[in-house]
Amino acid sequence: MTPGGLAIKADSAELNKATTVPAPPIGGVWRTIRSFIFWSHERGTIQYDVMVTLILLFLFFSPRFIHFNDTPVGRNPHSTDVVVYGDPSGSGLVYEVNSKAVQPGEDAAIQAQLLRVIEPISGEVSISRYEAVKDKKGKVLSYKVWVNR
Repeated sequence: MTPGGLAIKADSAELNKATTVPAPPIGGVWRTIRSFIFWSHERGTIQYDVMVTLILLFLFFSPRFIHFNDTPVGRNPHSTDVVVYGDPSGSGLVYEVNSKAVQPGEDAAIQAQLLRVIEPISGEVSISRYEAVKDKKGKVLSYKVWVNR
């Protein structure tokens, strides 16, 4: 008999054993994957270091193996080389146009071709004068063009 006056019969008592089914080993793998996905590891742990290492490996080595289709688009420069600089006399700008952009011909035809090259760059202008820049053999390399707005 117990101090409170209750009697317990130990011979008829049964222990209920909880039947536990062992988790399949794959559950541990999924738990680990889930912890990596949700980034549930503290800094300084081996798991954290593994995650950071995997990310860095992906960043540095993926461009070598994965084609991301992100190559730069090749620029097609204008077919004429035009250099613009200030006139030393201070009267405006001087355009130096490559001779490949201008076909030799009459004065009016050369001016029209020079305008066709210069106007997309500077807008509507008029040519005050131009002169051919020649090499030692007399071949025209470029044209210096003084313009007025």
